[in-house]
Amino acid sequence: MIDHAHDLTSVREATDRLLGAAAGLDDDAVAAPSRLPGWTRGHVLAHLSRNADALVNVLRGRPMYVSAEARDADIERDAPRPLAVQLGDVRDSAARFQAESEVPADWDRRVELRNGVTDRAARLPFRRLVEVELHHVDLGIGYELEDLPKDFTDREIAFLADRFTGHPTVPPTRLVTPGGEWRTGGGEGDEVTVSGPAPDLLGWLAGRRDGAALEVTGGPLPVLPPL
Repeated sequence: MIDHAHDLTSVREATDRLLGAAAGLDDDAVAAPSRLPGWTRGHVLAHLSRNADALVNVLRGRPMYVSAEARDADIERDAPRPLAVQLGDVRDSAARFQAESEVPADWDRRVELRNGVTDRAARLPFRRLVEVELHHVDLGIGYELEDLPKDFTDREIAFLADRFTGHPTVPPTRLVTPGGEWRTGGGEGDEVTVSGPAPDLLGWLAGRRDGAALEVTGGPLPVLPPL
């Protein structure tokens, strides 16, 4: 069951962790490459800020972004800013999202995100939590997939497994960790089992690790579509 109020608390805690860790950087470190190809740490921080504002748009019934081009342009514009400005923007935009989330509303309503994707409003706080937690890892400043809260890791594995369910290019796939099991993929072909530690499984599903640490039986490691 989705508990948006609980997830909003988790978002605040995760944002505080990220801001505390990023405060130890300097302007040169912000301009250095992140773990995301083609993005500096400044790009990651700028994206987090603009994503918070985009989710405010969604909660207010407006388009998430004016366009894909405008989204990318805003990130490029904001990426070179110094550390203090970046951190202030992450903090202020996060506060705007939290404030909008506290406005009485129908959390069971459907809302529209990017590319025609729809979801329940109640899931938006978890989607924001995913952005904060995974991009904290992407900054490459000492926070790893292994440091993520276990409950978050299991929920994100389940979320991504659901996202790839029915995808025609992904074979039927059984996902196994020491603490859980999920299924994903389409309905054609023999089932493949992918197993290993939850952080490695999440890293593979989320495009953060290549899956080399996972055990695969029944066929090769499936090739996942881009997120």
